[in-house]
Amino acid sequence: MNESKTFRDREILSSAHENGTAATIGAFFRLSGPGWLQSAITLGGGSLGGALYLGMLAGYSMLWLQLVAIVIGIIMLSAISYVTLSTGTRPYSAINEYVNPVLGVGWITATILANMIWIVPQFSLCFDSLDTSLGQVQDTRTMKIVISAAIALLALVVVGLSFRPGWMSRLFDIFLKLMVGCVVICFVMVVIHLFRDGAIHWNEVLMGFIPNFAHWSEPVPAIDALTQTLSPDASEFWKDKIVESQQNSMIGVTAAAVGLNMTFLLPYSMLARGWDKPFRGLAKFDLITGMGIPYLVVTSCIVIASAHAFHAKADAEFLSSDPAVIQTSKLFNSSKKILQARLETTADPAAYAAFEKMEKVDQSDQLAQFASKMSTDERKLAATLIKPNAGQLATSLAPVLGERNANLVFGLGALAMGFSTIIILMLINGYAFAEIAGRYESNAWRLAGAIAAVLVGFFWWWLWDGQSKTWLIIVASTFGAILLPIAYVSFFALMNSRRLLGSEKPTGRRMVIWNILMGLGVLGALIQAVGAIMTKINDPATGGFVIGGVATFLLLAMVGFSARFRRNDSRSGNTTQQTTQPN
Repeated sequence: MNESKTFRDREILSSAHENGTAATIGAFFRLSGPGWLQSAITLGGGSLGGALYLGMLAGYSMLWLQLVAIVIGIIMLSAISYVTLSTGTRPYSAINEYVNPVLGVGWITATILANMIWIVPQFSLCFDSLDTSLGQVQDTRTMKIVISAAIALLALVVVGLSFRPGWMSRLFDIFLKLMVGCVVICFVMVVIHLFRDGAIHWNEVLMGFIPNFAHWSEPVPAIDALTQTLSPDASEFWKDKIVESQQNSMIGVTAAAVGLNMTFLLPYSMLARGWDKPFRGLAKFDLITGMGIPYLVVTSCIVIASAHAFHAKADAEFLSSDPAVIQTSKLFNSSKKILQARLETTADPAAYAAFEKMEKVDQSDQLAQFASKMSTDERKLAATLIKPNAGQLATSLAPVLGERNANLVFGLGALAMGFSTIIILMLINGYAFAEIAGRYESNAWRLAGAIAAVLVGFFWWWLWDGQSKTWLIIVASTFGAILLPIAYVSFFALMNSRRLLGSEKPTGRRMVIWNILMGLGVLGALIQAVGAIMTKINDPATGGFVIGGVATFLLLAMVGFSARFRRNDSRSGNTTQQTTQPN
């Protein structure tokens, strides 16, 4: 940490406060940084994929979801910043000392695990984005290795800048803000084109920001209208599938807004800059302007564009009555699983058993014939359950932007999202490695953590494939789902700890407001966790793994609480004994 820079920053803040609101806001923008780090990680592949699918599945009806998710996230991160800046204590040691050492160790371990796993799809996203924008990238292992090496080396250079004080650190801040700005501009351009050409209307979009929690159990209006045209059995089948997808999407989008490793990044990035009590107002401003607004703008734009392109729609080939033409649709291969599930509900057991024994080619022919006999509305419902990628969305927007511009805009936007997330995951891993090693100030340990993460990401072409991809997602999402509410609960406890905060602990009305807002955040995280865990428990392939992981962690946490209570009782007893001894 550069003490002279921290002193100058304090002087800038103090002078700005004396010169009024305008000067203060200007100083806030000048000194902001940790919020932009949060923005760079939250605007990654998870946000892109979640927003794309949310628009396809629900249209404009669930735009409110990102708003609710980011507001809850900002509240919790603001509380984390308050505790950290008020005490100057690093959260890892604070949780171990004042809450539960098992939670502290679990928090930092799961953060490293999440970094090492989620960096893998970011490399995949960068490669796919280059292919989308340029259209000339050879999809070969050699090309993947070459491009991955270039991305890894560039990321290491950028992260290295952040470890150096002075102009190098400022250059890192500028680079990061430009990356986030590129993401925002790329996706805003798409929506501006759509509004300008009359493809979407403001009133429909604005209505989507009004929260409607009925979407947890009911299909959105446009989808519900399609189910009304079907027979009772068909309607029930599609409603169940759509509602299940809406629930999973709500959990996924909420998880992508503020992840477990973001709760680690924020306090350590602030401490690395030397921030303390005078910077608390700046921290809140930074979170709102650097993370909240960019996240809401970008994800909303992606949802709007995706809704326009995909919601309750299917291409002409998929809606054809000719099975051969249906198989040429871009949607057909992705729809096979849902078509097979629908076939199972309509065919007699013997016929379906015969279908399962067919070769893959014959199964495709059979599914195409089955689809050709389905109503148009049923096929639109099937298409709604197919998760799109950025390339598909760019192609579908070609009539609006032109094919070249559409590919370029989405390719650059997705590339910026993936690369900025790679940088921040490496940065977080560096902080975590240094903390575990007990060498928090050591740039060598921070660099070691960053290198460990980028090496795992480099091998995405080997790891992000087949069953390994499935299990990587299961491990990351399960631990993330379990640990996020535990992180929230830990910081809730720290916010209410008189032992830690002392005179800085909020009291009276302020404490009531903080507890209500943080309580909503904890409740939301718990609902998300239970929903995510239940979906995996019901899966025969993952149920045992999830149950075992949850049970083991809860048992260790109980042991940790028990040990802490015994330690506190011991300290109280020693204090009593000392105070009652005669002089």
